[in-house]
Amino acid sequence: MSQTAESTGPRRAPTMADVAKVAGVSHQTVSRVLSDHPNVRDTTRAEVQRAIEQLGYRRNSSARALVTRRTLTLGVVACNPTLFGPASTLFGLEEAARGEGYMVSAVTLRAYTAKALEDAIDHLSDWGVEGIVVIVPHRAAVDALAELRLPFPVVTVEGGHSLPISGVSVDQDLGARLATGHLLAAGHSTVWHVSGPSDWLEAEARVQGWRATLEEAGAEVPPPLVGDWTPLSGYRAGQELAGRVASGRARRNSPDVSAVFVANDQMALGVMRAFREAGLSVPGQVAIAGFDDIPEAEFFAPPLTTVRQDFAAVGKASISLLTSRLDSAARTEPERVVIEPRLIVRSSTVS
Repeated sequence: MSQTAESTGPRRAPTMADVAKVAGVSHQTVSRVLSDHPNVRDTTRAEVQRAIEQLGYRRNSSARALVTRRTLTLGVVACNPTLFGPASTLFGLEEAARGEGYMVSAVTLRAYTAKALEDAIDHLSDWGVEGIVVIVPHRAAVDALAELRLPFPVVTVEGGHSLPISGVSVDQDLGARLATGHLLAAGHSTVWHVSGPSDWLEAEARVQGWRATLEEAGAEVPPPLVGDWTPLSGYRAGQELAGRVASGRARRNSPDVSAVFVANDQMALGVMRAFREAGLSVPGQVAIAGFDDIPEAEFFAPPLTTVRQDFAAVGKASISLLTSRLDSAARTEPERVVIEPRLIVRSSTVS
């Protein structure tokens, strides 16, 4: 009875690993054959195709995709999607892809290593994506991506310009210049800075823009305080800055603390709480500007001056760049698209 049930039950569908075993090649080689990658020998390609026919392997269940070799699916690889920036970028990409008639398959990573990134790309290849967008916010991600040979078109978001890959980014340097320049124009002798983690490209660019603006104005450059994007790290930085004001160390050993540019709005929230607990009024005694313009920023007490990133524009530009490369028969030189941020002035910097 059990034998009859077993023989009439559904068979397990063959996988890419099964194809690789029968063909005597690696999982990645099968992926490259399925993606029509040029760097596969003809004999190897033939062996893989024979294994596919023998096993009846199907990459996806869509008959249309089998005929047209188009799945109308794009992949996204992201890290730290709980943070506002990466989460908003992912949402912008999904919205833009749907607007162009594509579905999105996303893989989120806890950490960017070459192995984790390679596994993510293999996974997306198994799902038949036509190309991918990789959100590369920190230097480790750039280093990992640089080590890989990519089987389909790839576009990066916030990956800087050190990779020979097309990419889209917000001008983080300009955003920092806008915030710092606004505070200097309000009459502050200098501007302190609470930065993001040093290995994040966005944090690095914001530090550069802040520092350059102070130097160009002939203002003293205080040592930046390093946070980790969380309100708690901003709170601790705010306590240190409030302590400088209360003890008078600012006047004796370093510039006055009358203005602070914080690298994101969540940390700015923590700074504002620390100042409030120390009895410092914002903006009466210390002006504060943030970065991102999260939805809650206008409801802070007081409402937060900040730099707005247009994540919808980032998504549209990224998907447009990727689909243009899908439609291009010939390889083209990497393209760069830079989105300008906007300064949103609110009560935290204006008395």
